[in-house]
Amino acid sequence: MKVIPTAIPDVLIIEPRVFGDSRGFFFESFNQKNFNQATGLGVNFVQDNHSRSVRGVLRGLHYQIRQPQGKLVRVVRGAVFDVAVDIRKSSPTFGRWVGVELTEGNYRQVWVPPGFAHGFYVLSESADFLYKTTDYYIPDFERSIIWNDPKIAISWPVGSERVCNPLFQRKTQLHQRWLMPRYFDKPLSLQSCGVPS
Repeated sequence: MKVIPTAIPDVLIIEPRVFGDSRGFFFESFNQKNFNQATGLGVNFVQDNHSRSVRGVLRGLHYQIRQPQGKLVRVVRGAVFDVAVDIRKSSPTFGRWVGVELTEGNYRQVWVPPGFAHGFYVLSESADFLYKTTDYYIPDFERSIIWNDPKIAISWPVGSERVCNPLFQRKTQLHQRWLMPRYFDKPLSLQSCGVPS
């Protein structure tokens, strides 16, 4: 297992050791002991999730106001652009984001710590996205930040030659704008899917 720091040091890229030959491949996608030793973390995961999305879908940017979740994310089919935004008020990287392309062929995983908003954008015809979480999903605690907030200014690959416009779930159209809130504050305003003014 190889651990690669990103521009936000707490967000880590994990590259497993893959064994391949003419028959196919094998790799250990997760080992709690090895993960903790390689990353220096002491996390335990309590829930596994699997989502499938079609090309152009954008999910996020989600977080929980209480019982914040750390996430270990990966793609087993297709490709996504995965994004984490630091929303920890006391962090030196508060308000910054990092993006990583995850594909079925690069086998990469991303560790997104508690205290980050998370989302992804589907680059392939469809994508199967798997993630482990350090706490349970609690709908009442879920909060979101709008995907195209100008203060965060994420460089999504939207409008490239591959796709034109992101597709959303209804709740993604009612996300909070980035107003420099305290860590895990309640939403201060709601904004429609259009570009914030």
